[in-house]
Parts: sequence; C-alpha cells; structure tokens
Amino acid sequence: MAPPFTIAALYRFARFDDPEAVAAGLRTLCAELNTCGTLILAGEGVNGTVAGSEAAIAALIAHIRALPGCADLDVKYSTSDEAPFARMKVKVKQEIVTLGAGDLDPARQAGRHLDPAEWNDLIADPDTVIIDTRNGYEVAVGTFEGAIDPGTRSFRDFPAWFDEFAGQLRDEGRTPKIAMFCTGGIRCEKSTALVKSRGFEQVYHLKGGVLRYLEDMPEAQSRWRGDCYVFDERVAVGHGLKPGGHIACRACGLPYPRESAHDCPHPR
Repeated sequence: MAPPFTIAALYRFARFDDPEAVAAGLRTLCAELNTCGTLILAGEGVNGTVAGSEAAIAALIAHIRALPGCADLDVKYSTSDEAPFARMKVKVKQEIVTLGAGDLDPARQAGRHLDPAEWNDLIADPDTVIIDTRNGYEVAVGTFEGAIDPGTRSFRDFPAWFDEFAGQLRDEGRTPKIAMFCTGGIRCEKSTALVKSRGFEQVYHLKGGVLRYLEDMPEAQSRWRGDCYVFDERVAVGHGLKPGGHIACRACGLPYPRESAHDCPHPR
C-alpha cells in the first residue's frame, strides 16, 4: 500500500505583480484539498513544502504550474506514512528566500542552469571558480572538490562576502567563469542573479542542486566529497540519496559525524 502522504518541495522564480492575490487563491485551494505545509509567495516567485494525498498534491502542483512563469516549477517528491506538518500556511514575504540584496530579478537575471554532466565538465576546468552558497555548518558535512567556502552563518551574509571576493578578483584582473551550487537549487539560483548584477557574465548554477546531482550522478563519476546536509530527520545523505554518516546534536541541532565522540564538537 502506498504511503498516504505525498510531499512536494518546490520553488520557482517568477514575476508576480500581485502576490497577495496569488496567495489568496492558494489559501482557498489548499483548504479545499486539505493539504498541510508552508508556501511562501513574493513578487519574485513561490517556495515551499506541502503534503497531502497524491491527488491533492497533483492538483496543487498543476495550479501552481499554471501561474505566470511557473510552467517549469522545480518539484522534488517524497512520501510519508504520517502527516509531516500540523497545518497549512500560505505567507506573503518580501523574498521567497532571504538574501537581503535589494531588488534582484532571479526570474530574468539568474545564471545558466547546468545538468550534472555539464556541471562536471565545468568544474573540471581549473580556471572555473566554484562557490558553495550554503552555510558553514553545511559545507563542513560535504562539498565539491575545489569549492570555495564563504564561511557564512546565514544566507544574508553572502552578498557582503561576495562583494569582497569580487573586489579581489578585479584587483587580480580576473573575470572567471563562476559555478555556484546549494542543496536544492534555490539559494544558488538567486546567488547567480546577485553575481550577474555585479558585472560577471559567465555565471552558472547546478540545476536541482546537490540533491539532484547525488541522485543522478554515478558515484564513480562524482566530484562530490562527503555527505550533503539536509533539513530533515535524515540529517545528511550520500550518493543515491542514501542516509549519510552524520547525526544532529540534540542541544544545538548542528550535524557531526556519527562515529565521533558522543559529545557535540561544536563550541557552545
């Protein structure tokens, strides 16, 4: 018997002239479909994770795909035997993922998507600058060979870091190809819009993020090292999205290797 709950993690950068109206329509539909989870709407698009019956999620995804600019909505599906969320929330915010870098337009400004095979070719080039757009504790669990760790504690820290880094590149007379990645695609896609707004043209990001890469790329051909931190009970996953070798500290929530000492290694 199939699990009773289908879970859809989704996002799409699109231009919504009236996100409040879009949100109102979604609230009505989600109530009719008896879904649970969270959807975030902004002028730049939609982001969220929702759960419900297979038919309800199919109807909701079809509705969102029919919104302006959302035909190519990025969706990752999973299932659960129990309701993963207590209720349904549809919120309107300034950004669907908070970068705090002013008026960017990721729907039009973002860099070029690359599939896993194209990504491998790009990052194999020693002249390509590879930037991990995730936070420091995520990077510590695993990352791509040769990737730069900005050492950020939140996504809002990324613009200041990049502006300093861009200054260093210009001082060196460099305008390299820049390859950016994150867990599921949303942060790196928005980051490429920031980087292009700073005058860099050859900017690329990994379509579907690390999760799709680990799902699609054979381990023998992979350039990923370690696990990928995920924001759920699995803590981290490896190739084939199999559970990884990390657990979360019950006190601080941060990940650390399962085989390490029982005490959390992070400073308090």
